[in-house]
Amino acid sequence: MPAELVRCDWARDNLLLQEYHDREWGLPTHDDKRLFKMLCLEGQQAGLSWLLILKKWDALREAYDDFDPAALIHYDDKKVEELLHNDGIIKNRLKIHSAIHNAKVYFEICGKYDSLDNFLWSYVDHKTIVNAWTRMDQIPASTPLSDTISKDLKKLGFNFVGSTTIYAFMQSVGMVNDHLTSCASYSRCLVDQ
Repeated sequence: MPAELVRCDWARDNLLLQEYHDREWGLPTHDDKRLFKMLCLEGQQAGLSWLLILKKWDALREAYDDFDPAALIHYDDKKVEELLHNDGIIKNRLKIHSAIHNAKVYFEICGKYDSLDNFLWSYVDHKTIVNAWTRMDQIPASTPLSDTISKDLKKLGFNFVGSTTIYAFMQSVGMVNDHLTSCASYSRCLVDQ
């Protein structure tokens, strides 16, 4: 019988969390649309659990055209009402409007900084910050850097980008490697270091 894969504590007891942890969480991401989608999903998660987002993942992607900013900028009041009646997603008017609004800001950032990737990754000198946590209680919920990125995104017009949301985003897209050092994914996420 093969040994069980060692994972971060938060991904040990649920299959959806395990799959997300093993396939995506912490892998450096540089695709603008994926970065925008993850910003939106982290905003959807604000005040809720990530497990709830994973349970609604497919419905959210379908309802929001996979969070494609080119589609979101065309959403009107009728589309907002349709989303508010969709039981498969987070039915929060502010979060729905935020995704639409943030899509418009996305294009402004891309115009000013060439890409969302260039803008966000410049905060970490385009390299993953590698931490060496051995216990979950060592991992912060936010950092001075996530405070700065949050403030800057808010100045540019983004909504639902508080410091805790931004730190979770940074972890998810590999701007910071917060896998425990004992986790099998820790070294996998050290690409390009």
